[in-house]
Amino acid sequence: MKKEFHVFYLVLAMALAPFAVQATEQDQVNQAATIMARFKALPENGIPRGILRDARGFAILTIAKGGFVFSGKIGEGVVVARTAEGWSGPSFVRTGGAGFGAQIGGEVTELVLVLNTPEAVKAFSHGGNVQLGGELSVAAGPVGRTADAGVMPKAAVYAYSRSKGLFAGASVEGSVLITNADANRHYYGRPVTARAILKDRVAPPRAASVLRGTL
Repeated sequence: MKKEFHVFYLVLAMALAPFAVQATEQDQVNQAATIMARFKALPENGIPRGILRDARGFAILTIAKGGFVFSGKIGEGVVVARTAEGWSGPSFVRTGGAGFGAQIGGEVTELVLVLNTPEAVKAFSHGGNVQLGGELSVAAGPVGRTADAGVMPKAAVYAYSRSKGLFAGASVEGSVLITNADANRHYYGRPVTARAILKDRVAPPRAASVLRGTL
């Protein structure tokens, strides 16, 4: 499946080139910090503090959607994990999807996946594909202060999105994310595995401190 996903991702990236701006790895890290700051600045309508406090990790992505008759999406971002020393450095991920429909124009969505369990973090540590709703249960995350004491069953992953200024829990079941090994190698200056990054066995670049501080 990994090879097929790489081929599909490249084809989709070319199809959506007019709607997506190529971001460097540091751009993606900085954007992830900005996204988390925005989500945390919405106490009445954002991610409940209890969920942020108990999170084992986060996947933070920017997804570009667009097309004319053919529609699709392509996303890039980072995964970070909570460790005994604080937060790990970022491990890069990407995602893509396609469909057919009367969609014209482009749209950018900010997506935050809250990793609620050690198993969720472990899934992103394998360095391959992670299918949401397959190996990991996923649900649209509860929103707002009143959800802190909610009785909703906890999924391994909670999903939140922000698009055109609107914030809500997101439905992402069936989405596939893949570790971007090339981006990890470029950002850390040598080949490193997602497992080593998320277990804090690799010292993150100093430029990642803004994201880690935001968390």
